[in-house]
Amino acid sequence: MVKIYKYKLGCRVIYTSVIYLLLFVGVSVLLGFIYEGGYISAWFISLILAVLALMVLSIPRKVVLADDGIEIHCISDYTLLEYADIASIRPVERKEMKACLPIFGAVGFFGHYGRFLNLRTMEFVHIYASRWDKFVEITDCDGDKYYFSCEERSDIIKHVEEFIKPHDTQENI
Repeated sequence: MVKIYKYKLGCRVIYTSVIYLLLFVGVSVLLGFIYEGGYISAWFISLILAVLALMVLSIPRKVVLADDGIEIHCISDYTLLEYADIASIRPVERKEMKACLPIFGAVGFFGHYGRFLNLRTMEFVHIYASRWDKFVEITDCDGDKYYFSCEERSDIIKHVEEFIKPHDTQENI
């Protein structure tokens, strides 16, 4: 049984994405005028286009509950979290996510995605979100944490809890 949950962009994300694009175009045009189309403006435009291309390829698109695990699909790749490797799943409120600082990721450019540092727990986390609310936290057996946003988070949590088994997290001495 496969269920697909598509991401829906929030209004703030759309406005932020437009502001980013206008800012990049404005700085490119400004550098073109300052350096009269020289190599510095060409380097800047090439660098911005390469970064934008990498960011666009990483935009999260949908969450798929497959038979073997949860798949988080981005434009170019997907992350598979197998049910056997999931230690816990829980809903996360927006106020808990305020302490996340982007390390290598995008904030507001067609979503929030990448590696973030949670300043409360001092852990690196993976975030795949189209809006900054209604998060689901998945912790795998290795202790890695994955956050994604979804409108139907209670349905996802209920479905995943049927498949996960409790893991022994205590260390034997």
